[in-house]
Amino acid sequence: MGTAAVRRNADEIAKMRRAGKVVAEMHAATREAAKPGATTADLDAAAREVLRVRGAKSNFLNYRGFPAVICTSPNDMIVHGIPGTYVLEDGDVISIDCGAIIEGYHADAAFTMAVGEVPAATTRLLEVTERSLWAGIEQLRPGRRLHEVGRAVQEVAEAAGFSVVREYVGHAIGTAMHEEPQVPNYWPGTGGPLLKTGMVFAVEPMVNAGGPETRLLDDGWSVVTADGSLSAHFEHTIAVTEDGPEVLTVP
Repeated sequence: MGTAAVRRNADEIAKMRRAGKVVAEMHAATREAAKPGATTADLDAAAREVLRVRGAKSNFLNYRGFPAVICTSPNDMIVHGIPGTYVLEDGDVISIDCGAIIEGYHADAAFTMAVGEVPAATTRLLEVTERSLWAGIEQLRPGRRLHEVGRAVQEVAEAAGFSVVREYVGHAIGTAMHEEPQVPNYWPGTGGPLLKTGMVFAVEPMVNAGGPETRLLDDGWSVVTADGSLSAHFEHTIAVTEDGPEVLTVP
């Protein structure tokens, strides 16, 4: 039924919880900085300052050569956008994805926000994508199967008339940012690994207003919707506990 995730003990999860608090703080700082006229490099600088103050390391910086501590993906960009000279404008949406390492243990989370005023249809895309994330998180309970996460995400997104990206998925997480097994955001046809206490996953639905197809830009990182439609991305790091899912990347 696929590779099982490593089970973490209470001490390991405590370190990941601390890393998760740093990620939540990075989210708050970048959300505050994401105003019309700001560049995506400005958001990266705000996130770097949080890491510096908290004495945490970035798991994004230099990952396979990635040059920043956050990914900034505006509008039709789904994931992995590189911060730089892009200037945020009123009406944009932007996905901000980031992570942190504390004492060798990782956390990873993302959110998508509107910059200024956006149409109701855009707000709905963001709300549905976040709701699909929480529907997936709810499945992370001992005794269930991992791919129930994707089934729940897909049901919420598609019921609203949106589509789920297939090529990019969530993952187990611990002493590396990306560990096996992967966490699809759709039902792949099998239940997948059995969930047990101590397993930790990053669940991250990517939902498009149009079709699910994607395209990689020439920079080798940035992924956009093939049809130019808007996309939203939300992610949390979650531990499977006897009491149910514990989200580690909340304030």
